[in-house]
Amino acid sequence: MHIHFIQHEVFEAPGAYLHWAEKRQHKITFSHVYRHDHLPKEIDSIDFLIVMGGPQSPDSSQTEYHYFDAKSEIALIRQCIIAGKAVVGVCLGAQLIGEALAAPYAHSPEKEIGVFPITLTTEGMKDIKIADFGNKLQVGHWHNDMPGLTDESKILAHSAGCPRQIVRYANLVYGFQCHMEFTPEVVSLLIDSETDLPLQSRTHQFVQSADEIQGYDYEEMNSKLHVFLDLLESAYVETLIKPASACS
Repeated sequence: MHIHFIQHEVFEAPGAYLHWAEKRQHKITFSHVYRHDHLPKEIDSIDFLIVMGGPQSPDSSQTEYHYFDAKSEIALIRQCIIAGKAVVGVCLGAQLIGEALAAPYAHSPEKEIGVFPITLTTEGMKDIKIADFGNKLQVGHWHNDMPGLTDESKILAHSAGCPRQIVRYANLVYGFQCHMEFTPEVVSLLIDSETDLPLQSRTHQFVQSADEIQGYDYEEMNSKLHVFLDLLESAYVETLIKPASACS
């Protein structure tokens, strides 16, 4: 499998997504857009596109972030979806998937930073790829916004602060507003990037202190994420096998 990551900031690292790809010995490539890396010009060899988060919004301009070209990323995501690739978006990445499918992002009712539970919806409990998460699961959060919804999309999980935590857009296309990839190293980078976290933790009900965030054990959410990725990989492989089977 060839896994391609789009990473918008050094502190929005892929964490457990990258660990999964490394453990499975997949081919891994990156577009580090904060380093001015180019997006892939062709996608034939890509199997998975994983689009990470960032402080940007889908409508952020290149005047605000000179290295972030939302339109080009949205076009690439749309191209991968049409081509039948597996596509996963995290936070900003989830919002960009929605934009690629003509579903504009929205502001979340609450800012969430830290570790809070998500609850699976009825649709979520029926989705074999995430059913292992259980009814409730503690996951990471670091956001103000949430992904848009298409007529065909299904909300698979929500939290007390955000009604759209996991969205299935298609069998191989998922948006995670939450951050199940968090590791101690990733949250340390995020905390260092958040200049007013002490004030936010005192003024927002779903914002934790640095000590609370750093003291959490992220192993369970990481392992649940790996199960999801294994099942998504299996679903993708099935799409490659079926056309050949039909011809035999």
